Amino acid sequence: MSDPTEANTETGGDSAGKRHVRVVLVDDHRMFRTGVQAEIGRTEETGVEVVGEAADVDQAVTVITATRPEVVLLDVHLPGGGGVEVLRRCAALTADTEQPVRFLALSVSDAAEDVIGVIRGGARGYVTKTITGADLVDSIFRVQEGDAVFSPRLAGFVLDAFASTDAPPVDEDLDRLTQREREVLRLIARGYAYKEIAKQLFISVKTVESHVSAVLRKLQLSNRHELTRWATARRLV
Repeated sequence: MSDPTEANTETGGDSAGKRHVRVVLVDDHRMFRTGVQAEIGRTEETGVEVVGEAADVDQAVTVITATRPEVVLLDVHLPGGGGVEVLRRCAALTADTEQPVRFLALSVSDAAEDVIGVIRGGARGYVTKTITGADLVDSIFRVQEGDAVFSPRLAGFVLDAFASTDAPPVDEDLDRLTQREREVLRLIARGYAYKEIAKQLFISVKTVESHVSAVLRKLQLSNRHELTRWATARRLV
């Protein structure tokens, strides 16, 4: 597995202008897509050509099918079923041996279950949104070339998951929560304030409050302290 922070000795920065890759951005936050486009989409400089964008599962499948990019930057949590659903519906494109479409997950989540879910779904790698623009460009080209690319901590999740022959136990309480509620849960358990969570997830403070209320109700907990203990006991923090 490749570490995006390492130098790419085969296709280093000096040759970036000679490389070319067609990319589709899939993320439900327009401002984030705009930021990524501005950071990596300077084709003459980076070699990355953004050929399409999508904000939900249906849009993603339509755009990917129409443009047939080499690499898709895919958010894990999307309206319509999430990144795993995009991978399922694009399985034929991923398996195309002549012109494969490869997926690189780019998400705010660093949860093991999210990482393992999209990798099992067919993604070639997983990096978090804290990655620098230069490292993201490097990761895109590595995935285009067929490498598996992970942030170092996330690579351990995948190794552990695929080294085990036993299926992970089902947590019925956790399964009651939506993906977004799980994200909010983890951030609350890590001590983030509502405003910080809103900023990190690109949602309003009111929406954060609604998610926290839903989590407390579904888990039958009374406050964020109980929630933190619950999450810590399940190693979700």
